Amino acid sequence: MTDPVAVSRKGMLRDIEAEVRFTRHTIGRAAFAPMVMEAMNRVPRHEFVGRNLRDHAYDNGPLPIGCGQTISQPYIVALMTDLAGVGDRDRVLEVGTGSGYQSAVLAELGVEIFSIEVIPELGWAAAERLRRLGYEQIHTRIGDGYYGWPEQAPFDAVLVTAAAPDVPPPLIEQLRPGGRLIIPVGGAYMGQDLLLIEKDLAGKVSRRDVLPVAFVPLTGSH
Repeated sequence: MTDPVAVSRKGMLRDIEAEVRFTRHTIGRAAFAPMVMEAMNRVPRHEFVGRNLRDHAYDNGPLPIGCGQTISQPYIVALMTDLAGVGDRDRVLEVGTGSGYQSAVLAELGVEIFSIEVIPELGWAAAERLRRLGYEQIHTRIGDGYYGWPEQAPFDAVLVTAAAPDVPPPLIEQLRPGGRLIIPVGGAYMGQDLLLIEKDLAGKVSRRDVLPVAFVPLTGSH
């Protein structure tokens, strides 16, 4: 008997591959790394959305998760994961745990993740969900991600899953030399660009606009 979830996952991967081909000149790559696509295939995305949305869990689009927040489009999750360029035993800071989906994809690469969520209800639910699914290398906390997680720094990569008006300086400071920061920057829900910020081994920082995007805004005391 055909597994409908497996079929849906394969459809999601085909949609991601098609979008990569469509955006290849903008994002600067013709395909995502095989290990990224394998991670996308392994994570049960239906576990990260409400039961009423499970029929749409593998659609290549964002879905609401409550509290005015969303689980990101699979293509965007794969893109940010690919841009991070991380692998086994790297340490990653995630700002905006949300449902925990991006963290789970990173964990499939053998990464240790430190994820911060400003909305307690989402953070607590994500922590319970990730524990239930066996992602023991994901550490979560409730707090303002603008300031990062300094006691766990430096990080090989930092991923921000909400749009900020500017790049938070603490996140650059907590990036290891040779590391990468991926963050959407711009206005609330519009005029945003996904940025790739790299810190070279000498500590010099460079930035590149990757793709126009639409994320929920970063919130917090800042």
